[in-house]
Amino acid sequence: MRPVLVTGAGGVIGRAVVRALRREGSGVRTYDTAVHSADDILRHDRLVRAIRGCRGVIHLAAVSRVGEAERDPVRAWRVNRDGTIRVLHAAAEQRDRPWVLFASSREVYGEPLTLPVAETAPIFPVNTYGRTKASGERLVLGEARGMGLRTAVARLGNVYGAPWDHPDRVVPAWVAAALGARRITVHGPARSVDLVHVDDVVDGLLRMMHLLDDGDERVPPVNLVSGIETTLAGLSATVVRAVRRPVDCAYLEPPRHEVSRFVGDPRLARELLGWFPRVSLEEGIAALILDLSHPGPPSREARP
Repeated sequence: MRPVLVTGAGGVIGRAVVRALRREGSGVRTYDTAVHSADDILRHDRLVRAIRGCRGVIHLAAVSRVGEAERDPVRAWRVNRDGTIRVLHAAAEQRDRPWVLFASSREVYGEPLTLPVAETAPIFPVNTYGRTKASGERLVLGEARGMGLRTAVARLGNVYGAPWDHPDRVVPAWVAAALGARRITVHGPARSVDLVHVDDVVDGLLRMMHLLDDGDERVPPVNLVSGIETTLAGLSATVVRAVRRPVDCAYLEPPRHEVSRFVGDPRLARELLGWFPRVSLEEGIAALILDLSHPGPPSREARP
């Protein structure tokens, strides 16, 4: 079987996807902007060579943090939108055109009008990261399909659980703070998120990949979310309970660019993919505590 190209292969989700593909016996090629330069995703010649002979592309390469995109919006647009354009054009130039699976985000919905949020909800992002992902979706679902590519979009919830995650993201930062008996700073305790474990996200992405492998040409956008609303106050309490030691929490105002409430609707993923999240928040936090307490091989391998 021809290999799959994974862009952003060194990222939080990319590393887990690569492991899962190799475990199921799929050939894998990696294109990792973290190893070289984020601008590598704009190098058309390199992308053409990387994609040549591949049956599909799982496109994960991105400026993937809301705050980072706000601090440098020019870079976010270059990597997230322009990089996606380059990937799609490189794929369209292939004689045997590969499918493209695009990792989008719940941020495309912005401040939802109703909860839980289904895939039919309006796309109205409120921050730079969400706008870049909404732009990428339009390219993947519009222009790319017009060029004859089979494409799909996965809208991811708040992904957590990888021990190699960015240490300043909420979950790993709070776990590290709690383990070190330091104060947890909660920006907006009433703000809510939909936390989905990286293992479950990888499972959903591979299920979407198999649909594309089977020749499905009109896969709709799919939420990969837990369907459980968790406030940041509730998340901090879960972390404190899991470390089994007293930890102070400081409650501050949330950043202006952050969505105040979100919980996604996972029903389409269950109906279309047979997918549902298997890792509970308590289980995922406990595993991450174990991983961060004992550096070395992760206690949990990413499941296919």
